[in-house]
Amino acid sequence: MSATEMVLQKLSDGLLTITMNRPDRRNALNPDMTRGLVEAARRAAEDQEVRAVLLKGAGGTFCVGGDVKSMAAGRAPMTFEGKTVNLRRGMEVSRILHEMQKPVVAQLDGAAAGAGLSIALSCDLRVASESCKITTAFAKVGLSGDYGGTYFLTHLLGSAKARELYLLSPVLTAKEALALGMVTKVVPDAEIDAAARELAMSLAQGPTVTLGYIKRNINNAEHMSLEACFDGEAIHHSRAGETADHKEAAKAFVEKRKPAFQGH
Repeated sequence: MSATEMVLQKLSDGLLTITMNRPDRRNALNPDMTRGLVEAARRAAEDQEVRAVLLKGAGGTFCVGGDVKSMAAGRAPMTFEGKTVNLRRGMEVSRILHEMQKPVVAQLDGAAAGAGLSIALSCDLRVASESCKITTAFAKVGLSGDYGGTYFLTHLLGSAKARELYLLSPVLTAKEALALGMVTKVVPDAEIDAAARELAMSLAQGPTVTLGYIKRNINNAEHMSLEACFDGEAIHHSRAGETADHKEAAKAFVEKRKPAFQGH
């Protein structure tokens, strides 16, 4: 299978659905899938027709992380520097999803483990099915972690809980992950497709420019000073106030009806 076959893309009504399509290996990451994910994330960030993203896995599983069976079988020899560059190139998918000015929803069913969990954590919202199993997994296979999981989990839950989840690598139920704040909502297995799509589509039909600035404000708060965040908020709030969507929302408020956002 090629990268385009391992990562499917479907754009409908402003929502780009990206599907990891390697169900026979529980959507384990290999070089072709990684390349396809980076390409899909870049398309999502740059395509003006895309207003929101839904990231999911085929076959009832989100992603179990790197292909450990392939690792055990061995690959063509590569230098340390080459491995680092290659891995860093693939990790761009997490950075792009996290930083792009469009909301991203991850649909977690089956399992989200290792790099799969890291990618899910890079998204803005996560909807999990009741039976989904969630774990960092890295320590159990003698690896320290990649795809930004330590960054996202530390910012999401704090360093103490991140240390626990990485060093001990417990397998969490969806409800346990919800209680920690790792996922946004948990739904019955039979409802996961509809629930994730409904949430993602609600964002795709929202005030796109404003949602992008909200996301940037929160990303700024992860690493910028208070004054710099205030400056950013002032600029972004003023810009959002100039959008047609804001004007439509204000008019709808006065007319006591639901606004019809166009994304600009």
